[in-house]
Amino acid sequence: MVELVKYIAVNLVDNPDAVQVTSREGDRATIVELSVAPEDMGKVIGKQGRIAKAIRTVVKAASIKENKKYIVEILEEDERQAREKESD
Repeated sequence: MVELVKYIAVNLVDNPDAVQVTSREGDRATIVELSVAPEDMGKVIGKQGRIAKAIRTVVKAASIKENKKYIVEILEEDERQAREKESD
């Protein structure tokens, strides 16, 4: 699922090198965390969150095949840095 989210995000943004996608196990689902450059955040979220919702819909449809639940979180720069510090 990480590869799917990364593929979608890389094709949406202007700075594909800044795209980072990680996953971690939650209590009831696998959480897929997407981080992009600050200037590309609007491209990933879209107007009124439409692109973010579409990404989540595609992931949900793909997760049915795996019989697992995935949650897509779009992280801002400070959230990503805080998560990296937690994992160290």
